[in-house]
Amino acid sequence: MKKIDSEEPWVVYEGSNGPGKGKHIVLISGDEEYRSEESLPMLGRILAVHHGFKCTVLFAIDPETGTIDPVNQTNIPALHNLETADMMVLFTRFRELPDKQMKYIVDYTNSGKPIMGLRTATHAFNYTRHQNSPYAKYSFKSEEFDGGYGRQVLGETWISHHGYHGKESTRGVISEEMKAHPILKGVKDIWGPTDVYSIEKLTGDAKVLVFGQVLVGMKPTDEPNPDKNNPMMPLAWIKTYTGEQGKASRVFCTTMGASVDLESEGLRRLLVNGCYWCIGMEDQIPEKSKVDYVGEYNPNFFGFGDYKKSVRPSDLRL
Repeated sequence: MKKIDSEEPWVVYEGSNGPGKGKHIVLISGDEEYRSEESLPMLGRILAVHHGFKCTVLFAIDPETGTIDPVNQTNIPALHNLETADMMVLFTRFRELPDKQMKYIVDYTNSGKPIMGLRTATHAFNYTRHQNSPYAKYSFKSEEFDGGYGRQVLGETWISHHGYHGKESTRGVISEEMKAHPILKGVKDIWGPTDVYSIEKLTGDAKVLVFGQVLVGMKPTDEPNPDKNNPMMPLAWIKTYTGEQGKASRVFCTTMGASVDLESEGLRRLLVNGCYWCIGMEDQIPEKSKVDYVGEYNPNFFGFGDYKKSVRPSDLRL
């Protein structure tokens, strides 16, 4: 089936009359494993319907069919939406975008506007086909731009799994030092079935909001692993990034964010509050941000090849 030319390969959730009215958040999905194509539309609906932000969600798209194909590493159309964005949420993995597409992400990153990175955004890009691209330095193993986009912009690149992937889940433990931070307002009981990522070093002025406690199993009631939590790895942090234009961006990053992680109300609230803070609206964060699902949410478990086939962005409209 050929793509219908008039069909937009993205989805927009118009904001309500909430505090975020007039602000535009662009959420960019594109990973093979953790179902960002499911988690970001759900997050976008919550931000739009409950909080007023206009949310545009972008996807990896099969150019032949127009369907969402997270395995396609070389095509995320409609990144021009970043030109009108007030915030970017990035959840990609090992993408190698054409220069024309990647330029929108890099220009936005250098603009001084806020950025949120989720899970595999620490290794968002990996240039293996076109190593002479001017954007190859953003690859996660870059030596030229130490650690690439992940380490330089978000705070860390991909190191390894710290927990046993698929067998040890994660409990979020709020930093005592940062517990009064506005992003943590009303946040509790963070848990997800994905494992804790290893963090070697956080760059710049990063401050840890939440640590990741490795549990011995895949239930929120499981005990901590006695061998993997001394010390605990950072799970969510804030920092600033100053790009080539000399303008500083507020940055929030977490190594959680898989579609099944976002069944955690505490994690959803952390992300919603993070959007308020990134945009500079921390004084408008509610005492307990509303994070109820908008419509049904039945996420697939993480895993390679386990994405829902033949889904078009238009299928995800409200």
